[in-house]
Amino acid sequence: MTRNAIDSALAVMERHISALNAGDEQQLAATLHFPHFRLSGVSLTTWHTQAHYFRDFLARAGSQWCYSRFKDIQVLQASSEKVHLDVEVRRFAADDALISRFRSLWVIVQIDGVWAAKFRSSFATQ
Repeated sequence: MTRNAIDSALAVMERHISALNAGDEQQLAATLHFPHFRLSGVSLTTWHTQAHYFRDFLARAGSQWCYSRFKDIQVLQASSEKVHLDVEVRRFAADDALISRFRSLWVIVQIDGVWAAKFRSSFATQ
C-alpha cells in the first residue's frame, strides 16, 4: 500500500515538472490540490483556485527563468494517503545557466482518489 502511494507521489512530481516546463497551466494545476499552500521562509501563500498559480510562479521565478528540474527526490515518510518528499529544485535560464537551487518539502496527498500536491515548504528566496 505504501509503495503505491510513493509511486503515485513520484508520478505527480514528474507530471508537475513536465507541465511547468511546457507552460501548460491546466496540466500543472492538475498536479495540485486547491487550496494549495506554499511556505517560503516564514511567508505563507495560499492559492484558493488555479486562477493565478502559474502567473505567480512566473513572477517568483523571474524573467531569466526558462525551465526547472528536480535534482533529487527523497521519500521522507509515506502512508496510504500521504507522502512527504524532500526535493532539490533547480531553476535554469535559456542558456542552461543555473539561476537558483533550493530544498523543498512537498506534501503529496490523495483526496477523493486523486494524488496531487497540497503543501510545500521551501528555503527559496522567491
